Amino acid sequence: MISWFANNHVAANLMMLLIILLGLFSLKTRIPLEVFPSFEANTITTSVSLEGATAQDIEQSVAVLIEEAVADLEGINSITSRSLEGNTSVSMQIDKNYDKRDLLADIKSRVDAISEFPVNAKEPKSQLRQFKREVISVSVAGDFSERQIRQFGEQIRDDLLKIEGITQVELDRVRDYQLSIDIQQHKLRQYQLSLSAVADAIDASSLDTSAGNLRTVGGDLLISTKGQAFSAQQFADLIIKTTANGSVIRLSDIAKISNAFEEPPMRPLFNGLPAAMIEVYRVGDQNAISLAKSVRDYIDQQQALLPKGMHLDYWNDRSEILKSRLQTLTDNAIQGGILVIILLSLFLRPSIAFFVFLGIPISFMGAFIVMPFFGMSLNIISLFGFILVLGIVVDDAIVTGENIYRHMQGAESGIQAAIFGTKEVAVAVTFGVLTTVAAFLPFAFIEGHRGQLFAQIPAVVVPVLLFSLIESKFILPAHLKMLRLRQHDTKVNPFSRWQQAFADGFEQMVFRFYRPLLIKCLHYRYSVLATFITLLILIVFYVSSGWMRYTFFPRVPSETARVTLTMPTGTSFSVTDKQVKRMVDAALQLQQKYTDPQTGLSIILNILSSTGSAGGASHIGRVRFETLAPEDRSAKLHANVDMRRLVQEWRQMIGTISGAQSLNYRAEIGRGGDPIDVQINGQSYSQLRLAAAEIRLQLNQYPGVFAISDNLSDGKDELQIELKPLGQVLGVSRASIISQIRQTMMGVEVQRFQRGREEVPVTVPLPQAERDSIADLQRLEIRAPDNRLIPLEHIAHISIIAGPSAVYRTDHERTANVVADINKETVNITVMNSDILNYLAQLQSRYPQLSFSLEGEAKEQRESFGSLQWGLVFVFFAIYALLAIPFGSFFQPLIVMSVIPFGVIGAIFGHWLLGMTLTIMSLLGLLALIGVVVNDSLVLVSFINQQVQRGEQVREAVLKAGIARFRPVLLTSITTFAGLLPLLFEQATQAQFLIPMAVSLSFGIVFATVITLLLIPVNYMIIEDIKWLGRKYVRWQAKQTTQ
Repeated sequence: MISWFANNHVAANLMMLLIILLGLFSLKTRIPLEVFPSFEANTITTSVSLEGATAQDIEQSVAVLIEEAVADLEGINSITSRSLEGNTSVSMQIDKNYDKRDLLADIKSRVDAISEFPVNAKEPKSQLRQFKREVISVSVAGDFSERQIRQFGEQIRDDLLKIEGITQVELDRVRDYQLSIDIQQHKLRQYQLSLSAVADAIDASSLDTSAGNLRTVGGDLLISTKGQAFSAQQFADLIIKTTANGSVIRLSDIAKISNAFEEPPMRPLFNGLPAAMIEVYRVGDQNAISLAKSVRDYIDQQQALLPKGMHLDYWNDRSEILKSRLQTLTDNAIQGGILVIILLSLFLRPSIAFFVFLGIPISFMGAFIVMPFFGMSLNIISLFGFILVLGIVVDDAIVTGENIYRHMQGAESGIQAAIFGTKEVAVAVTFGVLTTVAAFLPFAFIEGHRGQLFAQIPAVVVPVLLFSLIESKFILPAHLKMLRLRQHDTKVNPFSRWQQAFADGFEQMVFRFYRPLLIKCLHYRYSVLATFITLLILIVFYVSSGWMRYTFFPRVPSETARVTLTMPTGTSFSVTDKQVKRMVDAALQLQQKYTDPQTGLSIILNILSSTGSAGGASHIGRVRFETLAPEDRSAKLHANVDMRRLVQEWRQMIGTISGAQSLNYRAEIGRGGDPIDVQINGQSYSQLRLAAAEIRLQLNQYPGVFAISDNLSDGKDELQIELKPLGQVLGVSRASIISQIRQTMMGVEVQRFQRGREEVPVTVPLPQAERDSIADLQRLEIRAPDNRLIPLEHIAHISIIAGPSAVYRTDHERTANVVADINKETVNITVMNSDILNYLAQLQSRYPQLSFSLEGEAKEQRESFGSLQWGLVFVFFAIYALLAIPFGSFFQPLIVMSVIPFGVIGAIFGHWLLGMTLTIMSLLGLLALIGVVVNDSLVLVSFINQQVQRGEQVREAVLKAGIARFRPVLLTSITTFAGLLPLLFEQATQAQFLIPMAVSLSFGIVFATVITLLLIPVNYMIIEDIKWLGRKYVRWQAKQTTQ
């Protein structure tokens, strides 16, 4: 095949052209663009609402029943639940080897078959958790009423859905409509009515229904009535009761009817103005950049048409992040590519360098062809995969091209040099690429949710490498065979003359410096080996002793900062809102402080806040602000303020909030679990609280640990109703009392009707003024079985007790989590986790009925490290096998693999030099390094073997091979380093957590070059010494036997 393609340059060029055209077609039409890759979660959730129920009540009456119903289903790894006031959600983690949709059907069937749910529980909803792919948010803000804001939001949403290419838009941070019918108690007494009777009358009068068909001679006629009320006035006209004298009582006679919003209140603000948000999502293969552009164009067009005082803006535009990162990473690729081609031109002829470099775009286009078949998108991670492989991809082309060039220098014809030069290194190059592929494959099998991110890298790197192998075997020789090396070219072309002088000087340097050094190393080979082993031991000691800090995942500042305020459950909306305003005011001051006086542009672009939520939680407040990207701050503001400094100043401006349970600041990207997360499992809630309190005290003793909290906060005060003897005498049951209280306090939902796109509930409660105190509850009139109305305080005791705001369960046990944050710059989390585990072992003896475990980042680390351990075993075995096959030896692969541990020295040195902490990304870089560093060693050992097979003495063979392979070994290493160099100094946010991997790979490969050129020849000679001793021992044994 190599000879055929080398002789048929038309076929080779057609293959190249086909790869490029198919790659461009796939890139333009089949590969979606997004910031981060989209994943489908392996989680099924079942949620049930039970209005008015406490967290403990709904846990026992709903959550436990669901857990028991699905416990024996195969394919469920774990079951967790979270029960809050009025709602519970049970989550089932699904084994990735099982079909999620089949399990979803089984879970629905099991849950629907539960008959013990409370009567007033809503229908369970089971669904596969989906990750929505947000592209851009639109804010509608202005000094208008809540209803006006929502109506404008609905109009904007509907307009956006009419734009071609936009298919999913949702209105967010708004309350649902509700038609409220408030009836005062004295009106009910006056007309001898009850709330349930009024609700039944409304339901009977406001409806559209049919009564079948009337069959006539002329045909069938449909019988129906159209009486559904839609407006407040239509409901007001409904007849509730007809008296004995024939007069009618309409709803307007006894009630105040209003178009309102569902309780409790919520207040979203955008840059200090009342607002609603519209979320635009990407669906399928839609392009995030074009979607966002359509939205921004719409905003620009609508600004002039909006009412005065109404503002339309966009928030958190992910497409800008994507475009910026695409540009950043593309610039890195171009810069790295330019460095690569410059280096190639220095050591080889420019024409050879060009054709070697041409392998990069060809290989990239090949990867674009296969990406859609694996559901791949172009995102930050996959782009990093392309940059990571930029310097590696030319390794096989460099080795092949350099060998062809060497043959041409030996006066062979172009076609002979192309064929012989390619075939001479074909086996070594092929197996070298395969070892690199083997090193990247474990990335695809890392457990945990981060593993799905890591899997993007081999999905890019592997096809690029395989296409580079095809290009270097079938396309590159056909190109290089046409080159002619003429001596007089150097007299015509100044660059050629300069390049030739550089090449000659380089070869002299090899003979003057490298050859004598190699001779000395071979002579003192055991001392050289001992020196390198000592250096390795020192590095291992340096890392294991804790001098080199390690953290599982790097803490990278985000472009968005947020603070979440949690007040005690039951705190009034007004109290929480006052504190949220304080946080917003601090953000506005910070925005003003960092505004450029010349341009008027601030580092803080927009501020979004909310008090409460559509589902309740009036004790929760959130404030977020988005900033300019780090790489834009210096250019646009002539200053670069670190996000950590901004958040620190914001924290100081806000200060301490009295009564707050927690005040959590976040300004990081890619954050998973908490750095410290101690989970306690057991059945006794009181024991959980005691153990959690002790753990909090223990964590508080560690320096660098802050924001210590747990999830055992008290909920709202609970009013417990106990029947008095009078109530029992009158025949009033607990169930009747609770039902009537629920109707009056929460309101009776009569019906729901459709108003446009919205479903509007119709509720019949007492007015707010008659249900906002304990005294109102005590005066509430309860209807007895004999139809008498009796104040509640006469027939029942009301006591106040405290209960939890939420109950968490894991695998059929209650759980509590104590979490904390750490200063990753000063805290050695590995040492701290070890100390915490020792403490938990002591705590276990005092609480034998409880169990303790480290979750959060520690759990992610356990999952990832477990995968990496098996990945490491696979990589070493695969590399050994791939080396043993071409060598036909069990010993020589060990020579090549001896370079692997010493490559780690370079990676550690790179982290120390740049002041970086070791992370999981650093370790992944080391894993990739294993496959890359053996390539040069493989080719070097292959050349030594070839020299030995030609009759050379081993020592001379080693010297000749070292000198002959010095240039390609150096070239492959410095091109890999040069390809990654721009990324090492990148400021872009999304690139930061990828840099540790690039550091491990780039510095590791540079140090491995020294190992390859010195230690591999030394080890080869030592192995030969061992073989010689073995042969001598065998002869001695044979001699002893004959005697």
